[in-house]
Amino acid sequence: MYFLGCHRYIEMNPVRAGMVKFPEEYRWSSYRANAHGDASLMIQPHPVYIGLGLTDKERQATYRELFRHELEPGQVDNIRRATQGGLVFGSERFAQVISVLAGRSTRRGKAGRPFKQAGEPRFV
Repeated sequence: MYFLGCHRYIEMNPVRAGMVKFPEEYRWSSYRANAHGDASLMIQPHPVYIGLGLTDKERQATYRELFRHELEPGQVDNIRRATQGGLVFGSERFAQVISVLAGRSTRRGKAGRPFKQAGEPRFV
C-alpha cells in the first residue's frame, strides 16, 4: 500500500538522518499519535489508518508493527524520485486521476526530443 509506505518513509526520515534513534523520539513526528495514541490536535486519522484495526489499540499495534521492518528494497529511492521530480508515487490509476485533477502530467516523460515524423520540415 502506497499510503502506508509513504507514512513509513516520512516517519523514518529523522532516523535515517541520524537525528534520533527511534521515530517516536522526533518531536514533530506523527508517530506517537499513530503508534501510541498520544493526543494531538493536528492529527486527523486517515481512512487507511482507521482500517488497520477495529479499535484504537489494534490500529496502534498494527502501525507499530509496520515499523519493525525496513521499507521494501528501492521504495525509499522511488519515493525520493517522485517527490524531487514533482511526480506521483502510487498506482497507474492514481497517477491518471491526479493528472486529470492537476491538469498536467504526473509521470516522468521519456528523455530527449521527440522523433520527427515523416514529412516534417527539418531545421538546422
